[in-house]
Amino acid sequence: MEKETSRENLSEMERIHRGLEAFLEKEVYEGYEAESDAGPEHTQQNGYEECEYDEYECDEHEYGEYEDEESVRTVMARQSANKPATRQGASASRAGAGKSGRKKQPAKKKKHKGIKRFLTIVVVLLLAVTALWYVTVSKLYDKMEYVPTEILADEPMKEDGVTNILLIGNDSRAGGEDGRSDAMILVSISNRTKTIYMTSLLRDIYVEIPGHESNRLNAAYAFGGPELLLETIKQNLDIEVNRYVQVNFQAFANLIDAVGGVELELTNEEVQLVNAYLNEYNMLENRPIDTDYLPVDASGLLHLNGPQALAYSRNRYIGSDFGRTERQRKILEAVFHQLPSSMLTNSGDMIDGILPNLTTNISKSECYTLSLDAPKLLTYEIVQASIPIEGSYQNATIRKMSVLQVDFEKNKEFIRTHIYGEQEGE
Repeated sequence: MEKETSRENLSEMERIHRGLEAFLEKEVYEGYEAESDAGPEHTQQNGYEECEYDEYECDEHEYGEYEDEESVRTVMARQSANKPATRQGASASRAGAGKSGRKKQPAKKKKHKGIKRFLTIVVVLLLAVTALWYVTVSKLYDKMEYVPTEILADEPMKEDGVTNILLIGNDSRAGGEDGRSDAMILVSISNRTKTIYMTSLLRDIYVEIPGHESNRLNAAYAFGGPELLLETIKQNLDIEVNRYVQVNFQAFANLIDAVGGVELELTNEEVQLVNAYLNEYNMLENRPIDTDYLPVDASGLLHLNGPQALAYSRNRYIGSDFGRTERQRKILEAVFHQLPSSMLTNSGDMIDGILPNLTTNISKSECYTLSLDAPKLLTYEIVQASIPIEGSYQNATIRKMSVLQVDFEKNKEFIRTHIYGEQEGE
């Protein structure tokens, strides 16, 4: 009988031990939860030391979640009635409980420290990559010519989810504002429509030029350089464009060569004109007059190098200025698709052959912001357009100049709906 009672007590004590272990495990887990939110001091206050083991007065709900809950309460009640616990016994219980709890803490702490160490390494690596990227962009940026425009310096580069940058093709051989604006392409990066619009602005559009008499659009560049050209576009088309990149002949040709050339469909008539325009380029570059000539009977899909593509883009005798600007956009689109791979295989030529021939008013910090968006932009659809749009203009002669008289309201509506993705009436 005595042996059976002893075994029964032993079994009950084992159940109590399991119950206490479950309780302590819960408290230690909650302690680490609290430590994450409130710090180490709060953890100890929420730990098992709050429980009054010396009086066995822990609230019943603290044991209610465990399988051995009834056994714990029954045995505690019996021991409390027959043999009240002494302060010394309670202290021993707390010490045992503390010891039991501490056995589990090192593993959890080790795991917690491991996660923290891993996150720290990740953060450090991200900071290192970010710093390296910033230094790289900074070095590339310093190769370009930065010309700040005081009037536009405080104006935004991005408006309503659209970043507008005017690409100006200058027919000079060196950087600067000499020469004519041979091409004007508005590059609009729209986060709203997930598109990159390349919109050619025809140079014969008859516009109001701030501070000057009305004239062709490219006259604004001749009167006041990129800054006045931007102001003229903003005033006549009601579009926020405050940044530009100016490219001269040499940079354009170098860009095409750096990406390995482009493949385009040419008619034989276009081939003849490519050779004719090469004459001017070859003289400017002091090369033999027939350098890079295409075969006189060639046509179809042809591979064009830099000078040949430049000559192709300047042809305005086929399709007037509308055809010329379309050819320019075709080349730029082909270049855009080849840029990522070319940056990996031929970055040296791209950096040394193009950047020194670029002039811009985009700041270094803005350039860095644009570079971070580059991977996302590769997924955007490229859309080509030209202004004036079809049906919104007529040919005219003003002051002995052949110009395009434009319905600007129709073109403003095109910009709002296609580039900004607005609905009619917004």
